[in-house]
Order: sequence, then structure tokens, then C-alpha cells
Amino acid sequence: MSEASPAKAYALHLGVIALLFVLSFVLPEYYHGLLARIMVLAVFAMGYNMLFGYVGLLSLGHAMFFGAGLYGAGLAIIQLGWGVPAAFAAGIACGAVLSLIIGLLALRTTGVAFMIVTMMFAQVFYLLILYFANWTGGDQGQVVPQPARVLDFGATALDLTNPTVRYMTALALFSFVLLVTLAIVRSRYGRVLVGIRENEERTKMLGYDTFSNKLMAVVVSGTICAASGAAYALLFGYVGSSFASVQYSILPLLWVLLGGAATTIGPLIGTVFMYYVIDVTSGYTSAYLLIVGIALILLVLFFPKGILGTIRQRWLGWLP
Repeated sequence: MSEASPAKAYALHLGVIALLFVLSFVLPEYYHGLLARIMVLAVFAMGYNMLFGYVGLLSLGHAMFFGAGLYGAGLAIIQLGWGVPAAFAAGIACGAVLSLIIGLLALRTTGVAFMIVTMMFAQVFYLLILYFANWTGGDQGQVVPQPARVLDFGATALDLTNPTVRYMTALALFSFVLLVTLAIVRSRYGRVLVGIRENEERTKMLGYDTFSNKLMAVVVSGTICAASGAAYALLFGYVGSSFASVQYSILPLLWVLLGGAATTIGPLIGTVFMYYVIDVTSGYTSAYLLIVGIALILLVLFFPKGILGTIRQRWLGWLP
């Protein structure tokens, strides 16, 4: 990477944030709300990318981290009557603790076994949500009351149900996670994670404790996913068991692969692509999944490393 690449990388990321900010004044109301949802879910994809893209660990259990944040924040308000800041912190804490526990257990396995173990833990988490339906709402889920989704600062109050406030809050979370992710992957720790992905045995020979580094990556990844889940509950006012299903672990994998694994902006591009292709095609035909499937096949053929990953490989090698 060239010496100018750090400046280019940060300029690119700040430019993306600035573009999203400007779009808040340009987009129609419908797309305004859709993009706010996309930004929150892109944070989920960025958390997944931290583990899959940079460490090379394929997990099918990240829905439980998203669900931990979702239910941690939602139930803190619904059942305990906490305020928005405390509920958001509770959601993040639930995800961090859960990811630490899962990491300590699942990292005793590798390869396909790691994928299966994480999927099994996610299924257990999903079944627990259904079992404790009196608290969680089971299949029906629960709605977070609108009056509780207000940040009260005394003379000033921010209503998270307001479309503008919701968009700006989603943008603030996305911007923070994006810049933190960029700082991590460009740090010495990020280089160690890439070393583990490429050759774990050689990384061990260089004196690095690969287990502790992978465990930290699981915790960071799970915490970011939990922050996304907590934000989703607070901004969109719903917690449901479907967000903790195995299918919801496959979605961030798909978004990351489409945008480009081990790229910082790739998860956003993949999430935007999937959401807008589905949104546009579903308006024309009920067979929209067929069109989505064809689009995915074409992407795999012409962009084998994802959209941004292929662009980096062929033209812009400085992209992080």
C-alpha cells in the first residue's frame, strides 16, 4: 500500500458519510426510512465482516448477537422501564458478554466445526426466545412503546420515531462503527488478524497468541452486531424472534460477500444492493426472487470477490 493510501482511505470514508448526510435532505420520505434501516443493518454486516472477512472464521450464529442487542435493549424498556441510553447500553452489554462466552467455547473448534457450533448456539438462543414467550413475546414479538423511545435532555427531547431523528441517529451509529472498523483493520492488531486468516501456524511461530486475538475479534464482532440490534429495537420499535433465526445469520454473510469481504465499505454496498434490488423488482413482479437470483449469479461471475473487493483487486489497490 502506498504512503498516500491512509489519507485516501480516510477521505473516502468521510466522503461516504458526507454523502449519506446529504441524502437525508434529498431522498423522498419512503427511501429516507429505507436507508436508515439499511445503515443499521450495514452495521450488523460490518460486525460480521470483522470476523469472517479479516479473521476468516465462517459463523452461522451471528443472529444471536444481533438478537442479544435487540432483546437486551427492547426488554430493558418494555419489562424494566429503562430509558433509551440505559437500554442501548444494556443491549451492547448483552452482546459483548454473550460473544465472550460463545467465543471461549466455539474457538475450541476450527473450520466447518466452528460453523456448525455457532449455528447450534444460535438455534439454542432462538429456542430460548420462544420458550420464554411471556417475556419475549415468542413468535409474535413485542412492540417498543413510542413514548419510551424518546431521549429527554430536559429542555430538549429527541423523538427516535421522528424520521429525521431516526435517520441521523442511524447515520451517527454507522459513521462511528465505520471509522472504528477502519482504525482497527489498519492497526497492528488488524494486521495480526489478517495474518491469522492467511496462515495461523506461521502467525503462532512469530510469537502471537492466536487464540486470544481470535477471541478478541469474536467479542468485537459480537459487540458491533449487538449495537446494530439495540439500535434496530430503539429506532424501529420492534423485537421479534425472526431476527434471531439462522436465516438472519446468513443475510450478513450474503451482504458481505456481495460487497466484498475484508473491505470496510463492502458491507454497506452489499446491503444497499440487496435491499434496493428486492425493493425495485418486487414492485414489478411477484417473481422478484428470480431476478434477484440472476443478479447474484452475474455478480459472482463478474465480481468474484464482491463489488468492492474486485474493484480493489483490479483497479484501486489502496482500498482498505
